[in-house]
Amino acid sequence: MSAHCCGGSNFDEGESRQTGRYRLILWIALVVNGGMFLVEVFAGLAAGSASLQADALDFLGDAGNYGISLFVLGMALRVRAKAAMFKGMIMALFGVWVLGTVIFHVIAGTVPTATTMGVVGTAALIANLAVFILLWSYRSGDSNMRSVWLCTRNDVISNIAVLAAAAGVFGTGTGWPDFFVAGIMAVLALQGAWVVIRQALGEMREEGSRHPLPSSSS
Repeated sequence: MSAHCCGGSNFDEGESRQTGRYRLILWIALVVNGGMFLVEVFAGLAAGSASLQADALDFLGDAGNYGISLFVLGMALRVRAKAAMFKGMIMALFGVWVLGTVIFHVIAGTVPTATTMGVVGTAALIANLAVFILLWSYRSGDSNMRSVWLCTRNDVISNIAVLAAAAGVFGTGTGWPDFFVAGIMAVLALQGAWVVIRQALGEMREEGSRHPLPSSSS
């Protein structure tokens, strides 16, 4: 929107193209994650898999993550940092929720369906790898871009772990591999939340020092 405010320099035009490309990638990621949430939430419930249910909620959280990133794209750093703070807190809540789900399934002694876990986990991995590749060049941006990148990276790791859990459930006939993987996903979410919140706080302090609020005179 402000690409031509400084005389339409080549730098501004290049930056505008980069922003447009990033916006398109976020839209693709939003659609992919929203669709995979619907697939995994029903598959996870049908299979009785804690890791698939956790992954489904992760897809939903990521869809919201991409949506927020689209909304604040091009806004001031302070606004983007506040959005990243919000997303970091959502990631932390996701981690706590997954831990609660694991405890529930451990107490219930649930044994998930390994075949469903394997098929759906493979589809989820392919979807997340596609988004991972698209976002690769934006992995070192501000805290808002960083939160998007970390979510996508964690998703790929989680999908691989779900497939490992499916193999473990199939081999052992117990739900413990599923519980273990869901626990790892919770830890990843909490670790990612800490990284994003810490960077967002740093950016907010930096922006505050550069543009301090005017003091009111009595």
